[in-house]
Amino acid sequence: MDGVKTLVNAAFGYAVAGLASGLYYRELTKAQDFDGPTQLSVVHTHLLVLGVLFLLTVAILEHLFTLSAGPLHRWFTITFHSGLILTVSMQLVHGTMQVVGTEASAAISGIAGIGHVLLTVAFVVFFLGLRTAIGRPRERVGVDGRSGSAVGDGGLA
Repeated sequence: MDGVKTLVNAAFGYAVAGLASGLYYRELTKAQDFDGPTQLSVVHTHLLVLGVLFLLTVAILEHLFTLSAGPLHRWFTITFHSGLILTVSMQLVHGTMQVVGTEASAAISGIAGIGHVLLTVAFVVFFLGLRTAIGRPRERVGVDGRSGSAVGDGGLA
């Protein structure tokens, strides 16, 4: 259950960051009287969809299949959070520079690209870990609180 709580707490943190980034986007563009396209417009969405919705989905899967028991879960966690934080950080920097009228260097786009690559690796690792977890026998807890193997116990106890 610790894995579920950790995932829900991370999703909450990303929700706060996503809402704050939406507020930042609105207030900065209003203060600068800016109405053109900017990378700031997608930070809010990245944080809410990847950071909140995806992690809440992973929390449900963690509860069902104990993904954290697998050897790939740590790799997923590191690459996912690193990739998402790197991606949205560079989107914030690039978008802010666009709004204030400063030319962004190609390095910013390159670093954001590394963040996207890390996210791609995280998704591949996640699905490999999920496939492994689905194939693993699970413990089942009956109404009396006793646990028994979900596979091969001969029926309900």
